[in-house]
Amino acid sequence: MARVLLQGGRVIDPRTGSDRIADVLIEDGKVAAVGLELRAEDAEEIDVTGKIVGPGFVDLHSHVNSIAGQRLQARDGVTTALELEAGLLPVELAYANAAAEGRPINFGFSASWGMARAEVLSGRKADAKFASALAILGDPAWQATSTPGQLTAWVGRLEGELEDGALGIGILQGYAPQTDPREYLAVNELAARAGVPTFTHVREIIESDPATPIDGTEEAARAAAEFGGQVHHCHVNSTSRRHVDRTLGVIERARRGGARMTVETYPYGAGSTGIGAAFLAPERLPAWGLTPSNLVLVETGERIADAGRLREVRRTDPGAACIVEYLDDDDPADRALLERSLAFPDSIVASDAMHVSWPDGSTDTREWPLPSGGTTHPRTAGTFARSLRLMVREQGEWSWLEAFRRCSYLPARVMDTTTPSFASKGHLAVGADADLVVIDPNRVTDRATYLDSTRPSVGIEHVLVAGVFVVRDEDIVTDAYPGRGLRGHRR
Repeated sequence: MARVLLQGGRVIDPRTGSDRIADVLIEDGKVAAVGLELRAEDAEEIDVTGKIVGPGFVDLHSHVNSIAGQRLQARDGVTTALELEAGLLPVELAYANAAAEGRPINFGFSASWGMARAEVLSGRKADAKFASALAILGDPAWQATSTPGQLTAWVGRLEGELEDGALGIGILQGYAPQTDPREYLAVNELAARAGVPTFTHVREIIESDPATPIDGTEEAARAAAEFGGQVHHCHVNSTSRRHVDRTLGVIERARRGGARMTVETYPYGAGSTGIGAAFLAPERLPAWGLTPSNLVLVETGERIADAGRLREVRRTDPGAACIVEYLDDDDPADRALLERSLAFPDSIVASDAMHVSWPDGSTDTREWPLPSGGTTHPRTAGTFARSLRLMVREQGEWSWLEAFRRCSYLPARVMDTTTPSFASKGHLAVGADADLVVIDPNRVTDRATYLDSTRPSVGIEHVLVAGVFVVRDEDIVTDAYPGRGLRGHRR
């Protein structure tokens, strides 16, 4: 592998708290040396004076699972993108498919709670495709409470996936919000016993549904406290909406009590999911102050006109990706809620990135620049640059060192217990993986919008994965596929 010497940059290591001017030597996919005036025979020398050099961003919540989507994420500084909230099933097939196709950045998968339940309760055979996970959203059978025999069957299926290297268990509890809470506890008990994290899209919080079996955030906190396992609360901004201060308070109290509970957020006031999701039923929208017109189909740009049209789309195409406008990005009060979720102590940045779709139904391509007509959520292309712009450049809430803690170091530490290879990720020191990002601190920003969602971020000048450039001079290296599958190991 080529030797690379990054010269004169502001080098940040969030593990040690180091922030200094230094050179970084890369050899054999690792950081070989960090210091002043380094020399290395035959190394390619790159002047990064005035730029920031840090560990590449680790995204715990990405659904792109494609070359096209990963390239957009690489342009946003991501070097590892993991499908953990939803997961895939079977993981053996998911890893094999990704490896066969090639990936520009690292990848990995949790075991899919939703797909395991659907196999047992609905008789749907899992095929390790995220599109299939979206398609089941309109099927009420898998959303029902399990019989004891069914529970035993799908929990056993998940345990087998952990044996096959799943990175944890992804739990879409919010998509089956009326199931017996004892089922959620059973999954977290399995995870704690196996020494792996769970990643939960929590069920409805009490403010949105007073009849919920249990408040979603309280449920996650209780599971973390009861079993001592690691419970990760996904996208607290979107599941809490305007009640984010209360739910963050629940998480803070759980942590003070010793619960191993982590939390993530992304800096957008609109989410994206399949339109067949239970919480997007017309009768459920008023609980969040939403109407059908707050839903926009990603592929066509159609804004849903009324409840009748919403019912029709949910019936005919429940897996259709849609934008859900739950907060107003332009409203100062709503924007302050998003910023508070980002500023919450040890809150992790994660994108919830969605795949890119084209009018012909395709969701991937090796072409770059991407062919015209592709659509997705802007968070796919801009989550990390947008977070840096908001929290470092504009608000001054984070130092650059803190930004790398939130985007690189803390997410990598979530994975330490299950995946030993993460010990060398998320920091920048001798022996660390050479998954690195070089940023222009004065220019970094997002450009993707809801109407032009595939515009790459700017100011992310170079991205290396295992010492190989996947982004160079702010453009994709089209023949670079150094991404590797990261597999779990049960303790």
